[in-house]
Amino acid sequence: MKKKNSPALGRVGLLFALPAVLYMMIFVVYPMFQNFILSFKNVDVYTFANPAKQEAVGFANYIELFTGKDGILGKAIINTLIFTVVSIFFQFFIGFGLALLFSKKFRGSAFFRGVTMISWLLPVTVAGLLFKFMFASKGGIVNQLFMSLHLIDQPLEWLLEPGLAMTAIVVANIWIGIPFNMMLLITGLTTIPEEIYESSRLDGASKIQTLFQITIPMIKPAIMSVLTLGFVYTFKVFDLVWVMTKGGPINATELVSTYAYQLSFEQFQFSKGAAAANILFLILFAVGIFYIKLINDEEEVM
Repeated sequence: MKKKNSPALGRVGLLFALPAVLYMMIFVVYPMFQNFILSFKNVDVYTFANPAKQEAVGFANYIELFTGKDGILGKAIINTLIFTVVSIFFQFFIGFGLALLFSKKFRGSAFFRGVTMISWLLPVTVAGLLFKFMFASKGGIVNQLFMSLHLIDQPLEWLLEPGLAMTAIVVANIWIGIPFNMMLLITGLTTIPEEIYESSRLDGASKIQTLFQITIPMIKPAIMSVLTLGFVYTFKVFDLVWVMTKGGPINATELVSTYAYQLSFEQFQFSKGAAAANILFLILFAVGIFYIKLINDEEEVM
């Protein structure tokens, strides 16, 4: 016999949820709403303190960002996609390999798994400064290592040449994100019953067959979560890039997040900065909707 939920229990549940709802409304929904309104106005350093002079311009800010002569937004979007895809690719495969390794029980596995988490636990700004010094032209450990291995004859300008600068920030971001991928995938691996592996061994399945026919299909939800969350976290990266290159040289590492920051807080074009931030939000919102649809389709199949 099913028990009916009393109205009193429903009201108690709403009261428990009320603080979280209020927090989201005040610190998330309201700022987002104001940011969208700001993007449809012409607000700069001269009109910021005088609302009477803040005229509505419709989609003019968005049109100017996409059709501007400098073309920085288009380049920032392409840079962000390259930065995100390359970072996720290496983060996932290295993290997956480490997850397979540390899911096994061997002496020192817990210790080494904890050591691997250091890069994730470090503040991003600290990690950015660390890699900035490592990739320094003079005295940087990367140049010293490559020269000692006779791979290069003279120090490379890692953070001053466009192609090398993007490589440097991608390497830094990969190092930071590997533990996140590893831990989520280890969690997924622990949900696979050991009996399934024992049965596959009795049937004569090789390790490669076990990996592709048992392990990967059974942790597919965890893999989807890792890839989607990794895309969101990487696409909106700001602090690492800002500390290492500030979007330079010559916009070679300019991301949508750093471009929005520069427009708002360095050039004081607040409306254009808000428009750039909204573009970033809409891209991530579309990814979130896609992820929810995938999860719902997966649950329907199961």
